[in-house]
Amino acid sequence: MDLDFDRSAPAQSGILIPVAPGIRRIIANNPSPFTFTGTCTYVVGRGDVTVIDPGPEDEQQIDALLAGLPGERVARILITHTHRDHSPAARQLQARTGAPIIGCGPHRASRAALTGEVRRLDASSDPDHAPDRILVDGDVLEGEDHAFRVIETPGHTANHLAFELVDTGMLFSGDHVMAWSTSIVAPPDGAMGPYLASLEKLIAREEDRAYWPGHGGPVVDPRRFTRALLSHRRQRETQIIEFLAKGPARIPAMVAANYPGLNPALVGAAGLSVFAHIEDLIGRGVVNTEGDATLESQFVLL
Repeated sequence: MDLDFDRSAPAQSGILIPVAPGIRRIIANNPSPFTFTGTCTYVVGRGDVTVIDPGPEDEQQIDALLAGLPGERVARILITHTHRDHSPAARQLQARTGAPIIGCGPHRASRAALTGEVRRLDASSDPDHAPDRILVDGDVLEGEDHAFRVIETPGHTANHLAFELVDTGMLFSGDHVMAWSTSIVAPPDGAMGPYLASLEKLIAREEDRAYWPGHGGPVVDPRRFTRALLSHRRQRETQIIEFLAKGPARIPAMVAANYPGLNPALVGAAGLSVFAHIEDLIGRGVVNTEGDATLESQFVLL
């Protein structure tokens, strides 16, 4: 199944604009190879509104967001996950509006970090996130003229949530599924097994007509796209197994073989993605290594 990305720029940053009935979006000025044109912050409803993922710590972003809401009240701040390009501005927005911070729980890793293991991506965690209310799978959050149903989608982070806008066919997918790129799954923050299971969970949903992701434009045919995304991840897994069938190998060799022409800025992220697949394969008894599995380990096919 073909995985066709939409890398058209969705809009300029710093302006709150309507993107769908009852949904407005403002893009933060934090473009990068990992965030595309910047973090998408969504405003849902009119009057008493919900703000989803206010973005990185940036007073200008909060100024622009509030300037686009004259006469309206931020009633709640909803957070999909605790990466520094999504959740820190919630505290700034709360300080200026008094709105409660709701959604995912405090940041937690998918597994314990090994000695000397560090995050190597700029989309690092937000350890200061302290929500006023934590939501879990199936919870319904009522607004004045809208409601959200919570869907737990761990994988990109252990605490990742998606939010269905009830009775609209719209789903806010955070960084779990994005139209412009695959999502980073980077241990120990993320884990591939839960990520794949979360993709299958969304594929089983027949009611979704569009996803509004944390970066880039909407996913307009979500079930087809998510199936293709799952197929792509399974193909990556197959590439790793076939490479190891030739003999023991380390992650840099797998990245070089399986990611030809990769942007040098993304080599580290690709290595972490391979590592996430390796950890999943070890857990399933397909691959092994001596001692703890690390980015420097040599791996063998069982």
